[in-house]
Amino acid sequence: MPSSNPSAGSGDLPSDIDVVVIGAGQAGLAVGHTLKQAGVDFVILDAASELGVSWTNRWDSLRLFTSAQFSGLPGLPFPGDPDRYPAKDEVPDYFRTYAATFALPIHLGTPVTSVGRSGDGFSVTTPVGRIAARQVVAAVGAFQTPAVPGFSQRLAPSVAQLHSHAYRNPGQIPAGPVAVVGSANSGLQIAAELSATHEVVVCKGRRQPRLPQRILGKDAFWWLSKSGILRLPTNTPLARRLAMPDPIVDTKSGGPARSVRYAARAVDAAGTQLVTADGQRLDVSTVLWATGYRNEWPWLDAELLGADGQPPHDAGIGASGLHFVGLYRMRNRGSALLGFVGRDAQRVGAAVARRSKR
Repeated sequence: MPSSNPSAGSGDLPSDIDVVVIGAGQAGLAVGHTLKQAGVDFVILDAASELGVSWTNRWDSLRLFTSAQFSGLPGLPFPGDPDRYPAKDEVPDYFRTYAATFALPIHLGTPVTSVGRSGDGFSVTTPVGRIAARQVVAAVGAFQTPAVPGFSQRLAPSVAQLHSHAYRNPGQIPAGPVAVVGSANSGLQIAAELSATHEVVVCKGRRQPRLPQRILGKDAFWWLSKSGILRLPTNTPLARRLAMPDPIVDTKSGGPARSVRYAARAVDAAGTQLVTADGQRLDVSTVLWATGYRNEWPWLDAELLGADGQPPHDAGIGASGLHFVGLYRMRNRGSALLGFVGRDAQRVGAAVARRSKR
């Protein structure tokens, strides 16, 4: 694959520009493609030194749940056999190719430390300079800050704890029984891998539907796409009736190994034990928290946040010129997924382009 060579943020940032996109992950790249096609003057800023770091840093054995045909961004299919399931380390290569193909103006190593109002636009502050921007698109993704329940603090210091965000392989995990708290796709896949070397129990949350990875010879996401479920806006009555948890996709590995035990939801901890909702006490040496993420906005000035601490927007489009792409279920079930974020990016990008031409 060809590779791009984005600037490392060495002081060549513009001081004034129409649009600043924050984040060069899948959401930022997809928005960048739309803005480039529309002829908008923009720049993409990212704190990482390389594209795709968030994928590189995920656990070693991770493969995409979506086949290659459903893993591409607008304008460039994911390479290889459309029916294969790419390894996670292929995604950064694809991102580099994408950035190079569309000559996206990316500045790596350029974290945004604050965004605030300035006149009719925004002041975007980075360690290497400040940019006056008429609009800002926050494309920082859905997986920002690992969420761990407060009762984790009641576990004894002898119990190893890590979030799935920090998990790489079984070699990290000390000997002894492991509790994986959380039974979504990440938790179950990690539990299956750990079961080869450890005694593993999964503390389940609410019941989640299951899908085989392939149905009648086709990728499960082919069926989800054809049915329209992934595109269904979350604010419609039908979507609210179908407001179920994300499905568990049984991968080619067959899902969790038989040696994985299940327990009720973890609700408390005491010393070297987890306490479940039905009163069971689980002896543990390690707890792996597969408990998801929360969105935090410490770099947004308080005046840009609502009373709930979250920035206001209508499915990503902000009336003030501050927009969002890539948030979990921001507009539909596909809003945070690699192969489906492009739809929201095109919609938000088109709104940004229209506003920029006023």
